[in-house]
Amino acid sequence: MTRLTTAKSFLADTLTGLEIAGALHLDFDGYRTEVSSNSQELLDALGDYFRDFLSDGAENAHTVIHALEDAAPEPSDLGVEFTEKQPDPGKTKIKEEYAELPDGRAVRKRLTGMLFVFGGGVNVALGPCLENDNQVVNFVNNRFIEWTLDRGSLLFHAAGVAKNGRGMAFAGFSGMGKSTLALHVMRLQTDFVSNDRLMVQRDAQGDAGTGLVMYGVAKMPRINPGTVLHNPSLTPVMDDEERDRFAAMPQSELWTLEHKYDAFIDECFGEGRFRLAAPMSCLVLLNWQRDGGELIVSRVDLSRREDLMPAFMKSPGLFYRPGDDAQLDFSEQAYRELLDRCPVYELSGGVDFERAAKKCVAILEG
Repeated sequence: MTRLTTAKSFLADTLTGLEIAGALHLDFDGYRTEVSSNSQELLDALGDYFRDFLSDGAENAHTVIHALEDAAPEPSDLGVEFTEKQPDPGKTKIKEEYAELPDGRAVRKRLTGMLFVFGGGVNVALGPCLENDNQVVNFVNNRFIEWTLDRGSLLFHAAGVAKNGRGMAFAGFSGMGKSTLALHVMRLQTDFVSNDRLMVQRDAQGDAGTGLVMYGVAKMPRINPGTVLHNPSLTPVMDDEERDRFAAMPQSELWTLEHKYDAFIDECFGEGRFRLAAPMSCLVLLNWQRDGGELIVSRVDLSRREDLMPAFMKSPGLFYRPGDDAQLDFSEQAYRELLDRCPVYELSGGVDFERAAKKCVAILEG
């Protein structure tokens, strides 16, 4: 097994004698990515997943990623000592470990054994990629997130939609249903921007009122059976047998199921409805509860509502390694200053996705 001394040497040694099957070319709103692999099956699977963002590769890529199918490397063979990544607040399971390299970082997924090495222009995913293509998808998207953050964006834990040149972001505390609300709003003829992450920055091409642009991530919504059953547009996601089985479950059990589906935007809402950038006109924060009474929509001032800040602030995590020239400030004050001209709305009271969707589109169109 190739030892981890530097990211650059690791890639060179790993590629020695390896037959590359081909490459996949992607375009994320002008950010061009080439994914090279020794597995055509993996390239086909990734090409299907990223079908909204395929390109002909005529222009040089900003980033080249090597996704290499192989057995999971043993940590003891890599010649480095990994440090456990402590779980996020509220979580207990350690899922990742990492090692800093002179020119990059190595991250190992403890459950699957997948190894990711990146830094200095090197981007490698090594291990059973086909069995864990979702982790390869995330790695590809994390390169776009890194590129965008290095250019002055802040990361939001948020979903996003857009209509007629105006974008709306949805955020909320865990389990509030930001993705579910975004998909209800999609039924009202909006475009999809992102499911779970938004990068937001000031830009001359941003919304005339806020001066902001939001960038999404090319990841399909991961939704639970309850979301599918209550949104007719999501019918293609599950077959009739599954639908009948889940429909027979009590609501309390249905909404807590750890069972997820990928909802492909083109299958559920039509082709051409997934974009990765839009002027950001407002932010909607979900702070409601089931059986909470009447839905309340109110505009809020974040300088007086510090309790709402954790609902959308997001740490970049292990897969972000800042570039040499990156100017980083992920403080609460930086988020407040970014949003100083952006209207922020709170949804409180009781959960009502259909009514909330109509209210949100009215705000977006207003």
